[in-house]
Amino acid sequence: QVRMVESGGGLAQAGGSLRVSCEASGRALSDFIMGWFRQAPGKEREFVAAISRSGGTTYYASSVKGRFTISRDNAKNAGDLQMNSLKPEDTATYICAVSGGGFGESDDAGEYDYWGQGIQVTVSS
Repeated sequence: QVRMVESGGGLAQAGGSLRVSCEASGRALSDFIMGWFRQAPGKEREFVAAISRSGGTTYYASSVKGRFTISRDNAKNAGDLQMNSLKPEDTATYICAVSGGGFGESDDAGEYDYWGQGIQVTVSS
């Protein structure tokens, strides 16, 4: 069992920046691909970004590519999502998750084994 806990987030103006972090416990984070998803009210959960076990490969949704950066620190069993140039449409609950599967399916929520509770990010116009 892996417990994922998010922190950070909050409120920012359009064009601003926020960081959300995720800390894992129960197993070594290095055993897993790490991903971030988001869900806005009334919308489906959508993939945001993923990072490979070593941190050497990343993958982003087209809507956030160039603005968001995913990273991880396996020694700390933690990872971050740095969000820059925020837009009101980035407003959502951001959820970290880990997958024991292959990186090729890292944008598929069904491939993830453990999920955090999520943390709110709100961007005002």
